[in-house]
Amino acid sequence: MAREERLGKLRMWLVQNQAVAAARAERELGVSRSTVKRDIDYLRNRFNLPVEWSPQRQAWLLQPGQGDTCQQYEFPGLWLSAEEIHALLTMQHLLANLDAGGFLAPHIAPLMKRMANILGTGMPVPQDVARRIRVQTVGARRLHLPHFQTVGSAVLQRRRLQLRYRARGSGQAGEREVSPQRLIHYRDNWYLDGWCHARQALRSFSADAIEWVHVLQTPAIDVPDAELDDALGAGYGIFAGKHVAWATLRFGAERARWVAAETWHPQQHGRWDSEGRWLLSLPYADPRELVMDILRHVPDVEVLAPAELEDEVKRRLQAGVRVMEGLDE
Repeated sequence: MAREERLGKLRMWLVQNQAVAAARAERELGVSRSTVKRDIDYLRNRFNLPVEWSPQRQAWLLQPGQGDTCQQYEFPGLWLSAEEIHALLTMQHLLANLDAGGFLAPHIAPLMKRMANILGTGMPVPQDVARRIRVQTVGARRLHLPHFQTVGSAVLQRRRLQLRYRARGSGQAGEREVSPQRLIHYRDNWYLDGWCHARQALRSFSADAIEWVHVLQTPAIDVPDAELDDALGAGYGIFAGKHVAWATLRFGAERARWVAAETWHPQQHGRWDSEGRWLLSLPYADPRELVMDILRHVPDVEVLAPAELEDEVKRRLQAGVRVMEGLDE
């Protein structure tokens, strides 16, 4: 019997009967007592199962009052789906990259150890998981953890924030009073969706561009999720806008095999044409991020519509050529 099956049976017996008799385990699992003991030790050390040996009963017992707790200890590492593995690895990666000098430090270390134990199921040592499976990030910007903690607390406590924010585009900094609505983790970076009381409008703030933040005692106003999604989630990427247009892109046959499997926007539509090219239609409010993604696929992409988007892509390409050739010097 495979080890994974033995572990599952041992756990089931513990949950159902609160005990595992040594003789029964040896007989039904078809292994020696030493092997059963190693399996029990594995459950205890790896999954923190509260199991103890009773010499009088010649059985392994759950500690009194721990039956309900035991039921929480499934063995996800044995049969995790691809999505669940990615979620756990992403959580592990985010925790590992936090600047843990603040008040989260005492809580992060035990959580990291527990996740390493879960992910390490079936591996010789938990550290092997980090070596064999990695979540790579590209373009992640470093957070100032105390600011991020303050923002997160205000989101949950429903308090307004006074913050100093340096806009990426202009480089100018200014103070804002914001009613925080939600935190978004997008393309390896964190963003705060909030109601800006100065602009009297919804805005998305890059968390790493917050230079100073203070929680006010004033309650935050609540914006319905539908309104948030309509204002900040209708367009393409992190750039919002009220006026949404639709882009139609056509990818060459080779590049199409990659792009057809990608999700660029939840409302996108795609289809193959007769020449094996991929036609992709999607909404956008601000062209900046969409243009950057289009340029990644040059020369294997065409902008079919709208004309304004096509012109902007051409302008960026021409400007890049001039810079590369030194014509702008």
